[in-house]
Amino acid sequence: MSFRASWSLVLRKGGLGIRGIHSPGSTAHSKEKMSPYTNYHAQRSYPMPDEPFCAELNAEQQALKEKEKGSWTQLSHAEKVALYRLQFHQSFAEMNRRSNEWKTVMGCVFFFFGFTVFPKKPITLTDEWKAQQLQRILDMKGNPVQGLASRWDYERKEWKK
Repeated sequence: MSFRASWSLVLRKGGLGIRGIHSPGSTAHSKEKMSPYTNYHAQRSYPMPDEPFCAELNAEQQALKEKEKGSWTQLSHAEKVALYRLQFHQSFAEMNRRSNEWKTVMGCVFFFFGFTVFPKKPITLTDEWKAQQLQRILDMKGNPVQGLASRWDYERKEWKK
């Protein structure tokens, strides 16, 4: 029996099921929160998310939350930072920090640009073609008042100075 056939048999008999595969620990439509991080979403344009970054607290974090209810002058700097990290994932400075992703993107662009094979240059861009085209314009005396023909000396066969 092939892998695909055995897998479909497991799914038909109600083994894991699609929801059991895609969601860790609960069904896809359950209202339960995944621990310890929930539907946290903070952006520079919306810095105050609806839920705290860390929803389920361990004993040490709960003790810190209780200490938070007292005087803030008794809290150390490290405890204040820990309380901030329970509520928010990043500070504004961390959110606004530039990433180096542009270097990767430009590196990939130049890498693939380097391996691109260009077709041969069209014949109209060769120097011979351009010289013949210029001679044809001069022979036809095209635009003799202000154009190329006005700057060409037809008697000496050279450009006017």
